[in-house]
Amino acid sequence: MGPVARIIVGRLLPAALIAAGVALLVAGLLAWTDPHAIGSIGSPSPSAPVVTPAPSTAPVPTLPPIPSVGPASPSTGPAVSLVPSPSPRTAVATRVVVPALGIDLPVVKAPAAESFPYCDVAEYSGAFKQPGQGGPVFLYAHARDGMFLPILDASKVSDGKAMLGMLVQVYTSDDMVFLYEISDVHRHQDSLDAVYGAQGENLFLQTSEGPRQGIPGYTGKVVIVQAVPMGSQPADPHDAHPTPKPVVCS
Repeated sequence: MGPVARIIVGRLLPAALIAAGVALLVAGLLAWTDPHAIGSIGSPSPSAPVVTPAPSTAPVPTLPPIPSVGPASPSTGPAVSLVPSPSPRTAVATRVVVPALGIDLPVVKAPAAESFPYCDVAEYSGAFKQPGQGGPVFLYAHARDGMFLPILDASKVSDGKAMLGMLVQVYTSDDMVFLYEISDVHRHQDSLDAVYGAQGENLFLQTSEGPRQGIPGYTGKVVIVQAVPMGSQPADPHDAHPTPKPVVCS
């Protein structure tokens, strides 16, 4: 049994078993590669869609539009450094899953000049990196039913201690799935200092701690969950390409 398999069986498997449907996740964990192999993933599957590379310009140190708390839409640990890929990956995140929290969302690119995020999907900004690129991977969604509300709810209990050690899967457009382990929970954030202070590849999931600006209870603060990479492996194309159905919500 390899070192990654021993980690998953001996330390991560008990925590993952609390999630509904987690048996499907466990079945694939033993094939995860060493984290250092993330930066040297092979060429994308021939069946993978062509995507536009994320811009290589330095990210602007500002928060994206802060997702809000509300009802579902009517339609409804040190950081780990990775070896950079010899040839830049161009695949983008397509799906994010946190089995222990019941989160399973398609991921789409945030539109230009976005004023308020979509509902029923998570989003990524081109200002940040993608899985396997060796930098911060930043996904965000509303704190609403069916989205990232479980993150907000869990953060309110013992500062989110129960989320530490939970596993997060991020699927990409080249039919890969990347595994991360939650290492930190940053509450009451009004900046991206936690993101820019991380070294190497880390995954960040952000959601709001209050309604949008102009609504009673607005705080302007967010909760950011940080996770470190554990490995990657090929994914079933069907699993890696959910059909996003973004909803314009208010």
